[in-house]
Amino acid sequence: MATQVTNYQCPSCTGPLHFSSETGKLECAYCGSSFDPAEIERLYREKAESAASAAQQEEQTGGAAPGASAGSEWGESEAASLRVYNCPSCGAEILCDDTTAATRCVYCGNPSIVPGRLGGSLKPDYIIPFRLDREAAVDALKKHCKGKPLLPRAFRSQNHLEKLQGVYVPFWLFDCETSGRVEYDANTVRTWAEGDWDITELTNYLVTRGGTVRFEQIPVDGSTKMPDDHMDAIEPYDYSGLVPFSMAYLPGFLADKYDVDEKRSAERAQKRAEQSTSEAFCASVSGYDSVVEKDRALSFTQKDAKYALLPVWLLNTKWNGKDYLFAMNGQTGKLIGDLPVSKGLTCAWLFGIWAVLSALAILIQVL
Repeated sequence: MATQVTNYQCPSCTGPLHFSSETGKLECAYCGSSFDPAEIERLYREKAESAASAAQQEEQTGGAAPGASAGSEWGESEAASLRVYNCPSCGAEILCDDTTAATRCVYCGNPSIVPGRLGGSLKPDYIIPFRLDREAAVDALKKHCKGKPLLPRAFRSQNHLEKLQGVYVPFWLFDCETSGRVEYDANTVRTWAEGDWDITELTNYLVTRGGTVRFEQIPVDGSTKMPDDHMDAIEPYDYSGLVPFSMAYLPGFLADKYDVDEKRSAERAQKRAEQSTSEAFCASVSGYDSVVEKDRALSFTQKDAKYALLPVWLLNTKWNGKDYLFAMNGQTGKLIGDLPVSKGLTCAWLFGIWAVLSALAILIQVL
């Protein structure tokens, strides 16, 4: 049986509600009403409790058995990686992969969320709501593409830009500390002249730095779908925007649950913490002409970890068999983007340069 999807509808006119990154509220595009996420969540919690009570009563009195459906059953391996949901607005069945936590109906476009998919131990502790809307993301992508004459025309089209999708990406936030020491080979060079001789004096020093460095909320993305280098590049997030997780922030956006667990993510957090510690120690070594790290002995201690959903605007497309990803921080606007180069435009550009140089060469010969 398909898992039912809850769609947040306006209590005033039953139109679909969208989370507004500008106001921080759920807004109705039809009647203009706006509601606090906590208010809507309370209303739907009461609605769900009422529906559950009614279903229990029907079961006790003997409800109708579900009818047989046409078609064959999914294979065991296929069913293990797929989920089927019913759209409450148009009745369409939505097929999602195993890590999708929220989705938009591909038939009627109504934003829908899947409350059961984030339950239990997978429920996030925190979320940073989108602060920048789709229009801001489209403008940022246009500016990113501006001044790049070799970009394929398909990447400049409005249809292409409409594929931008707001996604809540799962992150682990680690509180930890590193302790230990780092040794450096440091040198000073002094040069002077004595008569006909130029003398160079090289002095070598063994420099040691040690101590304890504490870190709060080192972010590590918990989704294998997201390239780590892209997620690192759009940091940092402003953690003052973290709020307790609420399903009310999800309508209108996609959301993934993590598929890289806390233990595996802690390994990346450790590498980042140790690298930052080494850089901090090295920055304190001054007064030398050269400094090279010789030895490192650091220990890592994890204090705490929280699971959070952080906002990202994504555009993932293929061009000539290669993947290109544009990602923008949905809170701060920091972005990174991979852009292809059109071979046809490159050839035309090179031909244009050749033609200009040939014309100049002929003109010089005539003169």
